[in-house]
Amino acid sequence: MNKMITAGLGLFLTLLAAGASAAEDYAGVIKTARGAVVAERAGAKVALAPGVKVSRGDRIVTGADGYLGMTMSDDTLLTLGPGTVLRLDDYRFDAKTHDGSFLVSLTKGVLSVVTGLIARRSPDAFVVKTRVSTMGVRGTEFIVEANEL
Repeated sequence: MNKMITAGLGLFLTLLAAGASAAEDYAGVIKTARGAVVAERAGAKVALAPGVKVSRGDRIVTGADGYLGMTMSDDTLLTLGPGTVLRLDDYRFDAKTHDGSFLVSLTKGVLSVVTGLIARRSPDAFVVKTRVSTMGVRGTEFIVEANEL
């Protein structure tokens, strides 16, 4: 009987750990969405709505009428305006140590940022790229606009 309980407990703990790991695989979650907003991932388009999770590698696109607000797992707040294209190039965050990295590329449009724990702990690890510049972040709130060339 003890072997069955031990085996069952081991299986339960394994599944619990796997679930926690899967839950931490996302970079952020959509809080507000209006108009046409999608994430392009693995060749598919995913409609974005409150509660939908975004991941590293996602290319987020807002239409001419689109607005999007999302909270990253380190509490960074991102707001995208109409006609914006943003790629989450790299995003990693350790909730225990607050270590991480944040790298996004803004192809066009407007991005408003209120930085979270990554920028506070390691300002050099927080980077926003556009076609003509790369910006390391030292402040806590900023807006970036990228126009098509």
